[in-house]
Amino acid sequence: MFTIFPTARLRPSPFYEATLADGLAGASVYNRMIMPANYGDREAEYWRLINGVSMWDVAVERQVQLTGKDAGKLAQILSPRDLSKCKVGQGKYVPLCNHDGVLINDPILLKLDEDRYWFSIADSDIWYWARAIGAERGLDVKVSEPDVSPLAVQGPKAEDVVAHIFGDWVREVKYFWFKETEINGIPVAVQRSGWSKQGGFEIYLKDGTRGTELWNIVKEAGAPHGIGPGAPTTPERTESGLVSCGGDTDDTTNPFEVRLGKYVDLDVADDVVGIKALRQIAAEGPKRHQLGLILDGDTPAPLGFAWEDILKDGKKVGDMTNCVWSYRMKANIGYALIGIDCQPGETVEIRRKGGSVMAKLVELPFL
Repeated sequence: MFTIFPTARLRPSPFYEATLADGLAGASVYNRMIMPANYGDREAEYWRLINGVSMWDVAVERQVQLTGKDAGKLAQILSPRDLSKCKVGQGKYVPLCNHDGVLINDPILLKLDEDRYWFSIADSDIWYWARAIGAERGLDVKVSEPDVSPLAVQGPKAEDVVAHIFGDWVREVKYFWFKETEINGIPVAVQRSGWSKQGGFEIYLKDGTRGTELWNIVKEAGAPHGIGPGAPTTPERTESGLVSCGGDTDDTTNPFEVRLGKYVDLDVADDVVGIKALRQIAAEGPKRHQLGLILDGDTPAPLGFAWEDILKDGKKVGDMTNCVWSYRMKANIGYALIGIDCQPGETVEIRRKGGSVMAKLVELPFL
């Protein structure tokens, strides 16, 4: 048996005890927290997401909170996407870049008020980055980590479950928009979002002492629909073409290379971090792009702990950044971060731990 030893460096989420009670079988570390990965039957969890409804502890999606007179100004300085028309109650998907135009995170920005914003981040220390930029620019803004922990409800039946809990008003919520509310006195924000393409919501718990209570409310409401626990680690994310920042990207990847260029507005102000570099990259054209891979073979063979080399005519042309067995496609599929000269329809060689495997390059998403 594998044991995780408690330490102040590794935090459990407010839902941790509830996930253990529901059979948590595997986890990883994300933002220095325990992130549930599976509950013992990966295929059942996958089909539950595809056909029904699944609930995920995604408290690892920590919030970087900006408050104060210059909160909106700092949010824009950090964001190469134009936020000038963002309204209170609206969220936006935002690629964050460093001064060289390298993608360092891809959070959802939530505008809670004119002087309060959240960046719901992927795995990296954006708090320190935001604090440093704010201080360097002399802004009147406080950067903090609030007591906020998302719980995702995903799948084609997710809307019915969330509407049963909060009311039919949730059916009118537009994608990435949200509303602050409560259930049984538990303060939350309910947003139509989530790391799947099957539809769903994220419920942002704003009182970490009530995680098990909220988990059980969702579990009870979803019982008639066959709800069960899961995690954002199923093959669905690859089939759907969703990017894992830090997983599918390296320390030189820019947004244009991983299909996020549509979220970059090149005409934002010059003081936006990385915008000058992004303009140059856009003018010259990216050197790599992200394509799908369908590998030969009919035996599940997931990616190990490292990227794997992609070769064409014996020469390395890119990397396979993830690989997973697709239950719907009955094949191993993955992403290629590969030279721009390599195009869909071509066949490439992947050097795997067990030997070379041939694969076909395809457009994303797969499904």
